[in-house]
Formats: sequence, structure tokens, C-alpha cells
Amino acid sequence: MTDAIIARHVTCIYPGTRALDDVSFGVRRGSVTALVGPNGAGKTTLLRCLSGLERPLTGTIEVAGIDVLEEPRAAHARMGYLPDFFGMYESLTVRQCLSHAASARAVPAGALQTTVETTAARLGLADRLHQRCDALSRGLRQRVAIGQAIVHAPEVLLLDEPAAGLDPEARHALASLFTQLRGEGMTLLVSSHILAELDEYSTDMLVLRDGRIIDHRALAGAPPAGRRVRVQLAGAHDGWAAALGGVEGVQVIESTSHGAELIIAGDAADQARVLRTLIEARLAVAVFAEQNENLHDSYLRTVQGAPRG
Repeated sequence: MTDAIIARHVTCIYPGTRALDDVSFGVRRGSVTALVGPNGAGKTTLLRCLSGLERPLTGTIEVAGIDVLEEPRAAHARMGYLPDFFGMYESLTVRQCLSHAASARAVPAGALQTTVETTAARLGLADRLHQRCDALSRGLRQRVAIGQAIVHAPEVLLLDEPAAGLDPEARHALASLFTQLRGEGMTLLVSSHILAELDEYSTDMLVLRDGRIIDHRALAGAPPAGRRVRVQLAGAHDGWAAALGGVEGVQVIESTSHGAELIIAGDAADQARVLRTLIEARLAVAVFAEQNENLHDSYLRTVQGAPRG
């Protein structure tokens, strides 16, 4: 099965700035990839190139099997894109905005009403269809913009800061929507600075820095080095970690007199072996718990370990 997004040797240069530097990657079908990195890393430029709104200096881009640079209109019919700064027709109602977006993306006239109403319901806009966009709050306008991006049921959805302006309840609903869209087979690439939010629905992480990819991997499962386990003692005990000195497959990190973080190679049986060693050393273990690395931890571990370009 081919990737839903394929970029090969994409370089994009603005005056005095190399925004993207020989970027190559593939996004697997049915995934939700978190596009993360510091300000100025090239995330928005990458999304604009993928959507066909920016033509790179070099490289090729395929979305849903279509060459975006050679056949942009065909590619646009199979993708949705929400930019960070979006616009809409202020004098149109929500229904008219969604209908216009659907018609422009070749949704059949006979299916238009049902498509618009289904999209509005997904985004909590069913009771707003009659309202003009200039009367909506920032958060509601954001929902309309997302609706315009998904109204034609695209195969690939590109989103730049999609939760900006949404309240916590709306953000939670948006995370549920993205999970649902993925379950229906859609592929999503989402850029956001709110890593805790991305962690709710992302399956993969793509990290950009200085226009280059420094990491791209699936988020599921334990870190490659082993299982990360937090140990906390009931009281202070200097030098307690020495009890693990002869235990194979254990790496002690961030140790204090009250506990430590461990990396334990192996499976649950190996974790039990380490815990037994601590108890046999008469240490009062209050907490011995595996720590699942979230997106924030994974991102920090990546950027702290990667050399600067």
C-alpha cells in the first residue's frame, strides 16, 4: 500500500531563507501525523507546498497518488487544507459557505444538502446554518473553516493550527472528529504548537527544524531503548540505586535519594525481576510504574538529542 503523501527532495527558498532543505518523507495511509517543530522550522511552508499553494525550487510531491505540482486541480479534489490564517465570505451564511465549498469540490448537486448538514452536525454547527459568518465568534468561524476543508470527504487532510480560537470543549470535540475521520480511512497531517492536544489523536510524529526533518516515526509502543519505569521510595535513601548495579538490562537515569527513572530492556518479566531486586535489598518501594512516553516527551527527546544544522 503506497503512502498517502510522498515528498521527495523538496527545497523551498525565500529571499535570504531556505525554508525547506531537501525534505523527503512519506505519510502512511490512515495515519494522523503530528507535524511539530519550533517557530520558523518550515511547517507552514511544507503544508503550503503539499497543498499546491507554494511551488518549491526542487522536488516532487504526491498526494493521494496525484502529482500536486503537475495536476494541482486533480489533487485538490482529493485533499482538504486549512491554513493558519483562513478567510471566508463574511456576508454568506454558514450553509452557503459550506455549500459553496462543496460545489467547488464537485460534490453532486443532489447530495449537496445532505453533505452540508452532515458536515455541520459533525462540527456542532447544525443550529448555526442560518447565521452569517460575520456574526460568528472566532471559535465558530474556525469550525466553519474546518467544515469547508472536509465537506467533500477528502482522502488527505492538511491542517495548520486547527484548534486556534477553540474553547476546551470544542477542542475535545475536534480531537474526537479527527479520530473518527481517521477511522473512516482519511489521512491527516496536523501542525500545532499544543502538543498535549496532538497527543490525543496522533499516531505518528514528523519533526522539522531549520527546514530539515530530524525525526519521523510512529508514536505507538515503548521507546526503542526499552521500557521507561519510575521508581519512588517511601523515604530518602542515599546510594540506593547501587542495588541495581549488577542487574542486566537496566539503565538508571535522573537518580535522586528518593527515586529514579529507569530504562529496562525486555518485557514485563524483566520489570518484575528488577522490582524483586529492589525489594530483596530492603528498599521501601512506594511506586514502581511504567511511564508511557507521550508526544511532548517524544518531541523533547528528539530535539534535545538532535545536532543543530
